[in-house]
Amino acid sequence: MTTAERASATGEILDIMMPYWGSPEHFMIAVESVLAQDDPNWRLTIVDDVYPDAMPGEWASSIEDSRVTYIRNEENLRPSRNYNKCVGLAKSEFVVIMGCDDIMLPGYVGRIRRLIADFPDADIIQPGVTVIDENGTPVSPLADRVKAVYRPHGSGARRYEGETIATSLLRGFWPYFPSVAWRTSRVASGFRTDLDVTQDLAMMFEIISNGGSMVVDDEVVFAYRRHSASVSAVTGPDGSKFRQERVLFREAEASCRELGWRHAARAAHNHTSSRLHALTELPGAIASRNTTGMRTLTRHILGLPY
Repeated sequence: MTTAERASATGEILDIMMPYWGSPEHFMIAVESVLAQDDPNWRLTIVDDVYPDAMPGEWASSIEDSRVTYIRNEENLRPSRNYNKCVGLAKSEFVVIMGCDDIMLPGYVGRIRRLIADFPDADIIQPGVTVIDENGTPVSPLADRVKAVYRPHGSGARRYEGETIATSLLRGFWPYFPSVAWRTSRVASGFRTDLDVTQDLAMMFEIISNGGSMVVDDEVVFAYRRHSASVSAVTGPDGSKFRQERVLFREAEASCRELGWRHAARAAHNHTSSRLHALTELPGAIASRNTTGMRTLTRHILGLPY
């Protein structure tokens, strides 16, 4: 019996979708981390967003494992549209949209499948995450120390719903998108294509505000790679990331008021952590003499209209 046949025979398959555009070296490490999972109940689909170098795709196509599928887009879709293509290809109850530069620790699939079994009504599962740099060295940047402050505190795996988790997410967006397992039916509507760096918060808020629930776990099973080439890092100093966040927070505030979620509405209105984040980006904009970035960041920090 092959590995794929054993996986099908032993339980629900976890769909791992990997949108690809980036470092070939990091990409190969990410794929190999999936291949090294202790639990064989997974299916990996790589969706190449027309990366200029053909070598990574040729390497992926040569993998002799029936659980791995490689697809190359006909045109560059950019992040959100490629995420939506990935979701449309998912066949299982839960789907992970893994970063092509991140690493699944060997116990990831097994832990996610256990959490699905323990919390059968969960719609979003956030496992424990460690942060690494370009070279794979564990790091603890300011952004991640802030995330740790806002992340719900507890022990083990906990389930949240309603205003409690909505307020937490809006106060300081602490999840790590590439590590999250989503109930496929909940994300079938698609990620917002007008948001390149905040589409995950928009989706989480939409799910929670529509009665969904989220499980937060402490067991570390995923390594998130933080480096200067990420979309969020590039869009920070020029202010575009924060323009997107402002749009989202205003919409969330209005939705929370309609739901009677006063604390969540206040968190969205103040978006304090987002404004503090903009403050940390301001020196970079000043150093690069990015006048648009300086203006956008300053107005975001002060809560003024753009």
